[in-house]
Amino acid sequence: MKLKNKNIGMLVGPGFEDLEFWAVNIRVREEGARILVMGLNKGDTYSSKSGGLKAKAKFGPEDLGSKDLDALLIPGGWAPDQLRRVPEYLKLIREMDQSGKILGFICHAGWLAASAGILTGRKATGSLGIKDDMENAGATWVDLPAFREGNLVWGRVVADIPDYNRELILALAGGENHA
Repeated sequence: MKLKNKNIGMLVGPGFEDLEFWAVNIRVREEGARILVMGLNKGDTYSSKSGGLKAKAKFGPEDLGSKDLDALLIPGGWAPDQLRRVPEYLKLIREMDQSGKILGFICHAGWLAASAGILTGRKATGSLGIKDDMENAGATWVDLPAFREGNLVWGRVVADIPDYNRELILALAGGENHA
């Protein structure tokens, strides 16, 4: 269990991408990490963008800070568009980045990195639909299934979850950077 005793925050909101949330959540828990699900409001249950799977937030924006987390993971879907409007989450992303803690972004999750202002001079990927947003935020777009640059781990889309999970587990376990 490579991630035993690690507290990993995971953001969720209305219209989250269910596979990017659940497949990543399960894989990280398989390695022994504790997932702390954070949403727009503590106790809210959210439907995925497909309407199939649901997820419940056990924590709200003011409940956890960077000192409470070893990493923060953000799935895509429509939820990132709402989550990036929460000042506490943008502050959390900036603080975790400044501390060198792992931040995982897949698909549309890059919107939060852009809104947090942490992309200048860095590489990014995600759904092709956010390419302009990432470049306008100062990132260099990279069309790869998944990669890590420093403390940032990136995944492109649902089909790339296996690649993203491999990079993510390696990063969370303190393994070498493959960027």
